[in-house]
Amino acid sequence: MKRSLALTVMLALGTVLGAAAQTPATPAATPTAAAQPSKVAVIAFQIAVAQTNEGQRDFADLEKKFQPRQDHLKALSEEVDNLTKQLQAQGATLSDAQRNQQANAIDTKKKQLERDADDAKTDFQQQMNDIYQTLASKVYDSMQALAEQQGYTLVLDISEQGSPVLFATQTTNITKAVVDAYNVKSGVPAPPPQAAGTEAPVPSAPKPATGSH
Repeated sequence: MKRSLALTVMLALGTVLGAAAQTPATPAATPTAAAQPSKVAVIAFQIAVAQTNEGQRDFADLEKKFQPRQDHLKALSEEVDNLTKQLQAQGATLSDAQRNQQANAIDTKKKQLERDADDAKTDFQQQMNDIYQTLASKVYDSMQALAEQQGYTLVLDISEQGSPVLFATQTTNITKAVVDAYNVKSGVPAPPPQAAGTEAPVPSAPKPATGSH
């Protein structure tokens, strides 16, 4: 996006604190000259990006694109599991050479699984990041326009776990308003309804199926 929200917040806070420190004490202002009170909003920005119609569509398309690689990793993981179980079951009846041969075959498959999983994860995360960054820049513009229109002087991002916001009333949360505003601007239709509790999050990277190797 044009600037990170964290940087925006830091600059805004620095400006406010700096101005307060440099302003000398003055007599009480008349009502007509009184400064307008600050109006602060919060937004779960990452969630907003992912929950836009465009975000849900693009992240769903990305998961579909990587599904064949996910299926490959699952099949390869199951193959490693089956070979391992066979070696454990037949170990006593095999010669040392046969055991070593099968053990080496399993080790080769494991290394292939790890390589393919790492490659898929790296590719997926890169493409997911590209989608997010492109969309986040546009959602940021909608957030900025809405904040200016409604007179907010500061918008804090509550997406991150380390957010400094300890409490905010629901009326100050503009996440849904920004999502709705962006959906209207983008013109992307809403995706088909999903089951309750399955709102589209940012998808996770492909990984091999869990199993005993």
